Order: sequence, then structure tokens, then C-alpha cells
Amino acid sequence: MKTILLGGVAAVALSSGMARAESHLMFPEGEGDFNWDSYTAFAESHDLSGQTVTITGPWTGKDGELVESVLAYFEAATGATANYSGSDSFEQDIVISARAGSAPNVAVFPQPGLAADLAGQGFLTPLPEGTAEWTRENYAAGDSWVDLGTYTDKAGADGYFGFFYKVDLKSLVWYSQSAFDEAGYEIPETMEELKELTQQIVDDGGTPWCIGLGSGAATGWPATDWVEDLMLRTQAPDVYDKWVSNEIPFDDPAVVGAIEEFGWFAKNDDFVKGGSQAVATTDFRDSPGGLFTIPPECYMHRQASFIPTFFPEGNDSAFFYFPAYEEKDLGKPVLGAGTLWAITSPSDAANALIEFLETPIAHEIWMNQSGFLTPFKGANADLYATDELKKMGEILLGATTFRFDASDLMPGEIGAGAFWTGMVDYVTGESAEDVAAGIQKRWDSIR
Repeated sequence: MKTILLGGVAAVALSSGMARAESHLMFPEGEGDFNWDSYTAFAESHDLSGQTVTITGPWTGKDGELVESVLAYFEAATGATANYSGSDSFEQDIVISARAGSAPNVAVFPQPGLAADLAGQGFLTPLPEGTAEWTRENYAAGDSWVDLGTYTDKAGADGYFGFFYKVDLKSLVWYSQSAFDEAGYEIPETMEELKELTQQIVDDGGTPWCIGLGSGAATGWPATDWVEDLMLRTQAPDVYDKWVSNEIPFDDPAVVGAIEEFGWFAKNDDFVKGGSQAVATTDFRDSPGGLFTIPPECYMHRQASFIPTFFPEGNDSAFFYFPAYEEKDLGKPVLGAGTLWAITSPSDAANALIEFLETPIAHEIWMNQSGFLTPFKGANADLYATDELKKMGEILLGATTFRFDASDLMPGEIGAGAFWTGMVDYVTGESAEDVAAGIQKRWDSIR
């Protein structure tokens, strides 16, 4: 089916297939502040009539519907059929299908480590030529995103295999607007100012922080995010990378120092709701509740973008960027996560789908709905569905460095085991040196 251009907007040929695709578009072509020129240009250069591209990822339910709403534009522009299937057991399913030779054309990975493993086994195909260069130029902190998607293939050569699309943000501090306004507190711009604010709140008779590490069998993980954020604020990005890969040991002074920086906040009874001993036993879902009591039981809570799910109804929450140290001059690092798209069964349509993700329209359609953040500088930030999402997007666009959650990149026994439990041991009394040495000993045992 051929795409016809009328008045600068792609108009579909009146075939039953394309009429169906157009009827499924969330936002009518040509309407609103979307970058329709990018859609038109893509449609002009891609005719995939009769072809099918299969995609598998972790999104089900509402998230599955959202990704399908974006794929509908790919279908309308190209004439191809894009079949997405989501799975709660994606990580297991993609390994099985790849080894069986029945992988989809494109797989959406929530963890770079799994994608790197499959690339090393020869199950991924490098992205279209020029994709890495496009990412460097068009994503904020572009080198970071290219590094996160570059893996070693079966022959031992590096290639760009993973295109990040849909990002999560972790470097956030949440607070109650009314509580801050009533107390006259200003938003800190640097880590030095954040520490000064922490002490000021104590001097005023309040409690600065609410921190909870409880999470059932996963107890301890919120502290690992703290340490990761502080590693990025006390060390250069390459030190963070060497820590993740264990090129430097877990008990290196750089890592011990980051743990102790977390301890500055979490192991001071005056700084934390309930005192430092309550940190390990308070459920992370319950811990931010003190922000919204009258008077406030605590004033700040460092947590990722998902945490408002656990806030009480009618809250007046706001957030600010977890700031960097002015004296260390390490820019504005951001910690987060996200999903990367990789080709697991190459085809022309698979390559075209990756190219589609480079268009502003592919980002803006999801931005204008919910739960989507992007570092793409060419997307219209005014199209974010809420002011909150727009502000988070601005933090991503202002990042000088982006790094993926370290614990998700480490071996499971470390990142989802020894690191978690070690942080609980730390807040309940063990020294940072002993905790870090114990984690390293565990890492050595699994080599």
C-alpha cells in the first residue's frame, strides 16, 4: 500500500487495511502540536506494504495498550503490520525463543545485562548503520545511552545493539509543597545546600528525611539506589562503570565513601523519622507517608518516579532533582532505568521500526498519554501529559551523564542479594568497610 501526501500530511490510501490503521490512531493526523513533519518524512521514505514485524516486551495491560498506540502510527505510515505481545515473564521467554530460533523481530529489554548476554551469544543483530551516531547527537547525555546499548558480540567485537526508548528516573527528592512553603524552605540546587537544609530542618525542630528499606524478600534495595546516586555524585562516571563490572572491588575506597555518604543521611537519629534503627524495618511504601501529616513527620524522601503511587489521596507532592556536589564539578548526573529495543530476528521492517523510534512523533504520542519519559532533545516537551512528567523530562534533558541502576547490572547474587542485605547490615550497625568487604567476598565466590 502506497502512502500519498496531501497538504504536507500523510494521507493513507483507501484500502481496507490502511483505513483500519488510521481509525486506530490515538491522535488524528495533522492535529495538535505533534511533529507531523517527522511522521510525513518517515512515511515518504518507507513503504513496507504486506510486511509484518513482531515485537515482544515486558509491557502488559495498560502499558501494552500504550505501546500499541505508538505502533499504530508505524503501521499507518508504512503499510506494515506490527504485532506486539507482552509477557510478565519476558526475561525467560526471550531466552527460550532465541535459543529455539523462534525469536520475534524486535525484543524490548528492561535490563541491559540480559541484552548483553544474548548479544554475546550471537542472538542480537546490530542496529541500523548510523543509529549510534544519531543517539549521540539527539539524546541528552548521548554518549551514556550509546555506551548502555553497546555490547560485545559472539566474535568479540563491540556493536550497538540496544536503542533506549521509554526511560525511568530515580534521582528525585519528594516533598510536600505546603510543608515547605509554611516552613519557608527553598529548593536546594547543590548537595552542599541539601545537607545545609537537612541540618536547618533539625535546628527548626523537625525531621528532614523519611527513609524505609523494607520490601519483603527484597528488603534493602532502596538503599542501593541511594548509594548509586551518591557514587555518581562523588566519582567520575568511569569509576561507576568499573564498580558495576567489578573492575574495582566493592570495598574500594570510592565505593565505601559513597556508602558512608548515604550513612550521613540515614544513620543520624536526628535526620530520619523514627531514628536510624527504623530505616531497616520501615516498609518503603509506607515511609513517605510522613511527608503529608500535619505537622509533617518528615520533609524529604529520595525515591524514583513511581513512588507517588503510594502517596495518600489528595496529597500536594512535588519533587526536585537530587543535586550534585558543586565542589566536585561532576556535572548533573542522573540515575535511572529504562527499556531498550533490540533486533532479535533481522528484517527490513525491524530496521524501519528502529528508525521510526528516531522520529519525534514516536516519542510524542506516548508522552502525551502517561508513564513515558525521554531524553530525546527533538521531542516537544510541552506535549507531556502532566506538568510533573514535563519537569522529569527536563531533568533528563539537563543530564550530563546517565547511568543505569547498578544493582540491575550486577550479577543477581550481588545486585539482588548481597548488596541489598549488606545495606541493611550497614544501617543497623556494621561499618561501611565491613559491609563492602563482605559483598566483595560474595562476588569473588561466584566467579
